[in-house]
Amino acid sequence: MQQRAVGASGLKVSSLGLGTMTWGRDTDEHEARDQLIAFAEAGGTLVDTAAGYADGASEQLLGSLIGDVMSRDELVLATKAGISRRSGSRQVDTSRRGLLDSLEGSLRRLGTDHVDLWQVHVWSDETPLEETLATLDHAVASGKARYVGISNYSGWQTAQAATWQRAVTGRSHLVSTQVQYSLLAREVEYDVVPAADALGLGLLAWSPLAGGVLTGKYRTGTPSDSRGARSDFAGRVDAYLDERGRGIVEAVARAADGLGWTAQQVALAWVRDRPGVTAPILGARTVAQLQSALGVVERILPIEIVAALDDVSAD
Repeated sequence: MQQRAVGASGLKVSSLGLGTMTWGRDTDEHEARDQLIAFAEAGGTLVDTAAGYADGASEQLLGSLIGDVMSRDELVLATKAGISRRSGSRQVDTSRRGLLDSLEGSLRRLGTDHVDLWQVHVWSDETPLEETLATLDHAVASGKARYVGISNYSGWQTAQAATWQRAVTGRSHLVSTQVQYSLLAREVEYDVVPAADALGLGLLAWSPLAGGVLTGKYRTGTPSDSRGARSDFAGRVDAYLDERGRGIVEAVARAADGLGWTAQQVALAWVRDRPGVTAPILGARTVAQLQSALGVVERILPIEIVAALDDVSAD
């Protein structure tokens, strides 16, 4: 698998990342192990998790596999802080106390003394930005994080945070921003992508398959074993299945038929090779889903197909 620089930094990661949001919840330890093995065998290095995924169970499960399936020095380990469900509901805390407590918990669950990429999971108006960013500086200075980034920031938030870190010598530059990006969600192209390009941040694209919609599995209904059949996920799937969304899904399916690929591979190749993108983050419940996605590693979309997909998915 191709290794790419994360933005303007010296950090190199695989051109596909492995997401672990379902680990410890929908994906058990056996599936997780098989996923990590398949990802490593394909040349993958970037594995992304978060303190808030399954209330820490994702990190705990990943930590139990590090050193067994993949050695720590082969892995680019990324996690996020700032979101938790400690009181049973979604809590956002990007204060110095909240972030550093979260980082300590992440390191403990992951069984390591540092992470390679530590990301603020979400913007918060409750904490001054300079406090949040100074906490990232502290994490790097203490050796507990090698690089730092942000996640789910808008364009102006991205520009403000990245510029702040560049304003004074000695601050830790942001190297990445993790945002939702797919053929069905291109809004980041208006502001986040230009801001990231101007300020040297690499894009990590989450939900590159739009919650599985771009695989085509919802074209004729909702499979009973899919996440779209769950009450907590159905709304997200339905939001993509309007007239525009269905047209994009059909275009992807036609491209896949013509190329002899899967629809999943077409959608992944499109976002992987967008300007500014370092890597899409693949989230799979099963190793079979992941292995199918990994089939895109050596494939490049013909420019005619890219142009056609750009056209049909343009707002």
